[in-house]
Amino acid sequence: MEECYITLAEEASASFVEKKSEFIGYAKPCKTEKEALDFIAKIRKKHADARHHVYAYQLKENNIMRYSDDGEPQGTAGMPVLDIIRKTGFTDACIVVVRYFGGILLGTGGLVRAYAHAAKLAVDAARIVTYENFTLCEVICDYTDYDKIRAVYADFGLIVDAVDFAQDVTQHLAVRSNEAERFARTLTELTNGAVLFDTTGQRFDFLP
Repeated sequence: MEECYITLAEEASASFVEKKSEFIGYAKPCKTEKEALDFIAKIRKKHADARHHVYAYQLKENNIMRYSDDGEPQGTAGMPVLDIIRKTGFTDACIVVVRYFGGILLGTGGLVRAYAHAAKLAVDAARIVTYENFTLCEVICDYTDYDKIRAVYADFGLIVDAVDFAQDVTQHLAVRSNEAERFARTLTELTNGAVLFDTTGQRFDFLP
C-alpha cells in the first residue's frame, strides 16, 4: 500500500485584518486537481465582491503544484501561500486567501507577511494530520472479555468504527497496520484464545 503522508483533517477558515484590509484564509484537503479547482471556484463565488482570490495547492497526483497571485504584485501572494504548504510538509491540500482591500497599501513585505499569516491561520484551523495504513478488523468476544479488550485500546493506534452488542460483542476496529499482528496476539493472550479476530480490509486514515 501507499506510504503514510501528511495532509489536512478538514476544511476550515480563519481571518484577520491588517491596515483595514481583511484577509480570509480557507484551507481544504484535496486529492485531485479538479477538487482543488472546484474549491477555488466555490470561494471565488462566495466572495465575488473581493478584489483578490489568491490560491496555492499541492497534490500527490502527478506531483502537481500551482499558485496564483490573482492581481497582487508578482511573488507577494501566491508564493507565500505555497510556501506555507511546502515548509509545513503536507500535501493533497488547497489554500485560498481572499483579500478585501482596505485602501491602505501594505508594501511588498507587508503583503508577503499578510498572505502567509492568513494561510497559516487557515491551516491551523484545518489541522495537520498524518494519514497512515490501517488494517480493518472484526473482533467478536463475550462481555467479560470485552472489558479486558477495551482496556488495551489506548496501547494501540486504534479507531473504533462501531460496537454491536448482541449475544456477543462485535467490535469493528481500525488498527495501524504495523500494530495489527501485535494487537491480534494481545487479544489472544488476554482472552486465552476465546476471541474471534478477523481482518476485513485496509484503508488510509488518521487518529483523531
